[in-house]
Order: sequence, then C-alpha cells, then structure tokens
Amino acid sequence: MTWMATDTASEVLDYLNMHHEEQVAFLKKLVKLESPSHDAGSQKKILQLLGKKLEELHFFVQFIPGSETGGHLYARPQNRDRGKPLQLLLGHCDTVWKKDTLKEMPIAERDGKLSGPGVYDMKAGLTQMVFALKAIKELSLETALTPLVLINSDEEIGSIESRHAIKRLAKICERAFVMEPPLGLEGKLKTARKGLGRFTITVTGKAAHAGLDPGKGINAIVELSHQVQRLYAMNDFEKGITVNVGTIQGGISPNVVAPESKAVVDVRVLNKEDGKSITKKIYGLRPTMADVKIRVEGAMGRPPMERTPRNQKLWKLARAKALLLGLELEEATAGGGSDGNTTSTYTATLDGLGTTGDGAHAHHEFIFSEQLPKRTALLTLLLLSDSIKE
Repeated sequence: MTWMATDTASEVLDYLNMHHEEQVAFLKKLVKLESPSHDAGSQKKILQLLGKKLEELHFFVQFIPGSETGGHLYARPQNRDRGKPLQLLLGHCDTVWKKDTLKEMPIAERDGKLSGPGVYDMKAGLTQMVFALKAIKELSLETALTPLVLINSDEEIGSIESRHAIKRLAKICERAFVMEPPLGLEGKLKTARKGLGRFTITVTGKAAHAGLDPGKGINAIVELSHQVQRLYAMNDFEKGITVNVGTIQGGISPNVVAPESKAVVDVRVLNKEDGKSITKKIYGLRPTMADVKIRVEGAMGRPPMERTPRNQKLWKLARAKALLLGLELEEATAGGGSDGNTTSTYTATLDGLGTTGDGAHAHHEFIFSEQLPKRTALLTLLLLSDSIKE
C-alpha cells in the first residue's frame, strides 16, 4: 500500500462524496424510466439516457438493436490507445418489474435507504459505472487498461440476444467488472455463481374414458409422478447441486385418463462437471410404465462462475483497494446467475460490485444511499489498477 495509492483513493472518494447528490438524482432518473425486460420501447429510452451520459464523457456509443428486446449499448473511449489492454464494464438496464410498478412502489428515501423498482438490481450499478468514468475524467486520472462498456436489456430473461456480444468482448478483455448488486446487507462481492440449466420433461401416454375404459388408457400424469421422484433424487446439497421441478401440467379432463404431462425443471450447479453429469442423468430418464414415451429437452444455459485462480486474483485486488477506502470486503457464492457466468469462462471476472442494499426482485428493494459514493470509489480504483496482480 503506497502513499500514492492512498492519496488517489482519498481524492476519488472526496470527489464522489461531493457528487453524492448528483449520483442520487441520476439514479432516480434511471428508476423513473421503468424498463421491464419484455418492453423493448422502454429499454430504448433508458439506453438513450445512458448513451448520452457516456457521450458527455467522450465515449463513442453504439446501439445494437434487438429482435425482441431493446437491444444493447456498447461504448468505448473516443480517443484510445489501441496498444492498451482492455477491461469490460458490464451491466443490464432491464428489470423484473412490469410497467407502472412505480404507482405501487414509488421512489422513496427513508432512514438512509433509497427504494424503488430496480434501484438495487441494478440501476445503482449503472449509476456507479457512469460516475466512476466521470471521476476518472474530471480528476484527470489515467487507466492503464481501456474501459469498454456493455449494457444489455435482456439479462433478467437469460441474455439470449446479447450473449454473443458479451462473449466476444470477454474474449478480448483482460478482466470484467459486473455491476450486479452485492450479496447480503454486508455487501459481499460475488466471486462464484452457480450455473443454470432448464429442462422440459414431456410424458406421452394414452387417453381413455376414466369411467368406461380406464384399463385401456395409460396415465401420463402417473408416469410423470415417478419421474419427479427420480429428479428430486438427483439433488446433492452438499455438492451444491439443486434440481427443482418448478411447474407441472397435464391431462385433458377429470374424466379422461391423461394422455400427456409435462414438467419444467430448474438445475443449478457449482462447476461444469456437475452440470455435464446432471444433464446426462436427466437425458437418461426412462419410463417405469409400459408403452409410455418420455421426451427430454433443454440444457445447461449459463455456465458456473467458478473460483478460478484468475478470478481470485481479481478478488484479492478488490479487497486491497477496498481497504484504502476503509471497507473490509467479504466474498460469497450466489445461487443465481448473471452475465458474469458468461464472462468468467473467458476472462477474470468480479461480480456484485453494485451498491449494498436488499430486496432484489422483491417489493422492499432498496440500497443504502450513503454507500453509493464508496462503492463507486471502489469501482474507480479497480478501473485505475494496472493489473490483476497488484
């Protein structure tokens, strides 16, 4: 820890504390621009606002349209040294909240908390992204790695349209900072995430009249009940493997032997090998009843974000930078996935760099407003770091 590093940390934090009200005002603007994942029109408005702010910071901004979503925003400095290595700032502007949620969940400031739909997941992170770059520009600081920005509008629904761009950028960047919210009221950074899979099990039996000819039918619901038990037997909580049958459907009418039934299964694992093993087991399901067919569809989608050596180096760098700001960070594993799962496959990744709060996807969603400058300062110091080996 050098005097120069300490002085820079103090300078950055002082600047961001002075601009705290400006940060809060910008965050409120983002929250007011409600942006449900399935509303492409609303996505364009918030991406335009973010793009305008980045252009003011002398970034070249490009909007990539989506087929069914609002697309995504890519930005890079207008004047950049092409010989410099690259680093990625990654976030999403979509939320799980439907349009007009503000009527029942208005923006509020109370007891040091700023609440509203999407404030924690993850419009605070987007605000930090803008103001970290603003601090670097206005304090005339220089990054050794050129920052690239990608903000997508489909993360909450699987990043199907933006995943290709995320992969492409992750492959050319030395590190990725993911602006998802941290974990818990302690604000733990996410250094591991479970991989996610989605599978559909369809059982085909044979219809018959339940009163006149029940023996001529083959009940697909009964067969599915056996398969559900097999699926639940695949759970291994000690290894972090969860297999959850989330929805089931089937049958035509109470007086008909059900000819078809279906289950949708959520799978989460901590490493790729377990993902391969569970996939093989699910595709290996076989009927217990005669003349029944089982069709399995689906796959592991987002790969696990594992505690790789390069990810751990980035975590240790963040912990050291946090100490300069008076922050003692902890790391944690998240059960949910993010775009960090994707970047981690290709480059050093640190997730959960947003502002401490609680209530992701819940009606009490909030951040601790006074922590916004300090968490932004942490991001700024990370962007200024010249390697992940410091």
